[in-house]
Amino acid sequence: MRRSFWVGLAAIPVVCAVTAAAADLSINAAGATFPASIYQKWFDEFKGAKINYQALGSGAGIQQLTQGTVDFGASDMPMKDEQIAAMKVKPLHFPTVLGAVVPVYNIQGVPTDLKLTQNALAGIYLGEIKKWNDPKIAAENQGMKLPNAEIITVHRSDGSGTTFIFTEYLSKISSTWKSKVGVNSSVSWPVSGLAGKGNDGVAGMVKQTPGSIGYVELVYAAKNKMSSAMVRNKAGKYVKASVTSVTAAAAAAANDIPADFRVSITDPPGADAYPISSFTYLLIPSKIDNPAKKKALVDFLGWMLTKGQADAPGLDYAPLPAKVVAKEKAQIAAVK
Repeated sequence: MRRSFWVGLAAIPVVCAVTAAAADLSINAAGATFPASIYQKWFDEFKGAKINYQALGSGAGIQQLTQGTVDFGASDMPMKDEQIAAMKVKPLHFPTVLGAVVPVYNIQGVPTDLKLTQNALAGIYLGEIKKWNDPKIAAENQGMKLPNAEIITVHRSDGSGTTFIFTEYLSKISSTWKSKVGVNSSVSWPVSGLAGKGNDGVAGMVKQTPGSIGYVELVYAAKNKMSSAMVRNKAGKYVKASVTSVTAAAAAAANDIPADFRVSITDPPGADAYPISSFTYLLIPSKIDNPAKKKALVDFLGWMLTKGQADAPGLDYAPLPAKVVAKEKAQIAAVK
């Protein structure tokens, strides 16, 4: 029996054995590219239904869920109150894993682990820092030969949860960014730069553009073998994005998760915490009229929160803290 998953516009057929009942049940979903790698693996491994997922970006996932064209959505950003109010059926937020947004760059002769302060990263995207050998970058990278080359910024062209996480972080660490640009899945960029669709699009644009810098989810940096910057965190320590440093970021928030799970963990405390970390969410309708689809999604949520979590580290995601898993298991009962 064939099962297909859609990433962007390309269908990837996956062959696996499923039960006859599951073979007849198709569930459609769309949303974030940030967690696409682990969702593909999960939807392949889960045998309760054929789950067809289109990784089109968080904005598209929320839009399609609102329009009722998919059974559930996926987003890296929690939905806003006004977005929830516009829906016929209230969605429930289920965090799935944690990931990191990393600055990736293409600078000839510069190895990985370029160090960027909070002000340097914001300054680059504000257009205040225009060259790679600017003193604000060079001062933190003694011994590294930085070129007198223009910095070319790359950002997302689509409505993106990755952009939301990145701009939320910049708004927390830069009052100028907060007042001039703000936080959203799409923003008016101070520097026009280049744009790519999806995390893959940004990664590809950076790889082919010397002198460029962009932001992608950690798994895309890893699979494309890209140089990524270390970012100075709130404690003043330069931290490289990893499963361990993202887990450290989540630990600070685990005790203060709100009942609806809509929370930010960017710029967390802790010397070992990576500062641009985030939960990513499945958006599940609180009422599902089709009994078979309801059972399949409830079963999937239970499976995802237990066996599924073991897949996270191998794909450069951090598994959910135990306290968050316990709260989510209780929320499953709210799916009617």
